[in-house]
Amino acid sequence: MNFVEELRWRGMLHDMMPGTEELLAKEQVTAYLGIDPTADSLHIGHLCGVMMLRHLQRCGHKPLALIGGATGMIGDPSGKSAERNLLTEDILRHNQDCIKKQLGKFLDFESDAPNRAELVNNYDWMKEFSFLDFAREVGKHITVNYMMAKDSVKKRLNGEARDGLSFTEFTYQLLQGYDYVHLNRTKGCKLQMGGSDQWGNITTGTELIRRTNGGEAYALTCPLITKADGGKFGKTESGNVWLDARYTTPYAFYQFWLNVSDSDAERYIKIFTSLTKEEINDLTAQQDEAPHLRVLQKRLAKEVTIMVHSEEEYNAAVEASNILFGNATSDALKKLDEATLLAVFEGVPQFEVSREALNEGVKAIDLFVDNAAVFSSKGEMRKLVQSGGVSLNKEKLAAFDQLITSADLLNDKYLLVQRGKKNYYLLIAK
Repeated sequence: MNFVEELRWRGMLHDMMPGTEELLAKEQVTAYLGIDPTADSLHIGHLCGVMMLRHLQRCGHKPLALIGGATGMIGDPSGKSAERNLLTEDILRHNQDCIKKQLGKFLDFESDAPNRAELVNNYDWMKEFSFLDFAREVGKHITVNYMMAKDSVKKRLNGEARDGLSFTEFTYQLLQGYDYVHLNRTKGCKLQMGGSDQWGNITTGTELIRRTNGGEAYALTCPLITKADGGKFGKTESGNVWLDARYTTPYAFYQFWLNVSDSDAERYIKIFTSLTKEEINDLTAQQDEAPHLRVLQKRLAKEVTIMVHSEEEYNAAVEASNILFGNATSDALKKLDEATLLAVFEGVPQFEVSREALNEGVKAIDLFVDNAAVFSSKGEMRKLVQSGGVSLNKEKLAAFDQLITSADLLNDKYLLVQRGKKNYYLLIAK
C-alpha cells in the first residue's frame, strides 16, 4: 500500500513537503504525530491524526505517537485565543497512560514487527534542559524574523487574541521544532505529521534539523475536519465527543456518527474507518439508491464504535437505540446501565417523584397526573389506558389504577412512561 495515495483518496492530505512521497516509496519511514495530553482521554477531534498513524503503520512504516508533556504545559498558539493551564507531572503521567491505552486500539504497540508503534513524551527530554542550554543549542539557529512570519504568531499579534502573545507561547514552535530534532537524532524520524494548523510548527522543525545537522526531514498535514455546513466537527451541545466511556457513553458515541448528514457521512467514512475504496464505493452507491436507509451512517457508526469501544458495546448501543425508535422489550430496557439510560432519554421531560410514596405504592393515575404531569387530566389518562396507549417501562399499563411501587424502578431510581408511540417521560425517585 502507498501511504500518500491512501491519504489522497481518503481526503486526508492537505499539504506535503516536496520529496516526502519519494522518501516513503524508497524506505520504511519513522514518522511522528503530536498529541496534547491535557485530558486523560482523546476525543474525536484527535481521530484524524490517529487514523493517519494507523494508515502509516498499515502501509509498513513506523509510527511514533508523541505525548506533548512539555509543550502541553505551555500551550500552542495555533488556532487558540488563550493560554492553557499548567499540568503537574503526576497528572501528565496519568493522562499519558490513559491515552496509550486508547491508542492501542488503533496501533500495534506490542508485536515484534520492525514497524511497531512507540509512545514517547517530550517531557522526558525537555525536563532537564536548562534555559541557557536551550537558548544556545536551539535558539541561535532560528531568527525572530522567521518565527514572526508564521501565521499562528501573526494572528495572535494582530489583535485576534485578547491578551496578545506571551513569550512562553512565542517559543512554542522552537520547542516543537526541537522535538523533531531529538526524534530525528535518536529514532531516525524523518517525517512529522499533524493537522493543517500545525504546518508552521512542523516546518520550523524541518528547518532546525537542516540547520543543526543537515539531516533529512519532511512534513505532511491533514485538513482540519469540519461539518458540511462549516460548523466545528466533534462538538455537541454537551461538549466534546470523547473516546472514554466515562465521558461519552458508547450509546451517545454511536448516535453521534449515526446522526451525521449524508454529505458528511460520505467524507467521514473515508477518514475514520479502514474500509477499502471498493467497499466505500459500494456503500455510497447503495446510499444514492436509497438515502432513507442511511447505509453510510449505519456502517460508519458501526466501524468507529467497534474500533473505539468493542463489538459488544456496539451491539448494546444498537439495542438501546431500538428502545427509543423501535419495538424493544422491557427486558432490553432493564439491561441498560444508568449512564446509557440517561443518554437514550436525554431531553425527554423529567419529573421527580417521592421514593417514600413509591415504597408504600401509588396508583398510576395519581402518580402520572397529580405527582408528575404526564397527563393533563385523569379523564385523558383513563381513555388512553383503555385504548392500550400507555406503557410503563415498555410494558402496557393494564389498568389506570394499577399500583406502582419501588419494585418497578429501573436502576432503583427511574420509571419510564410512554404516552402513545413517541412521547416519553422519565420519572426520578428522590
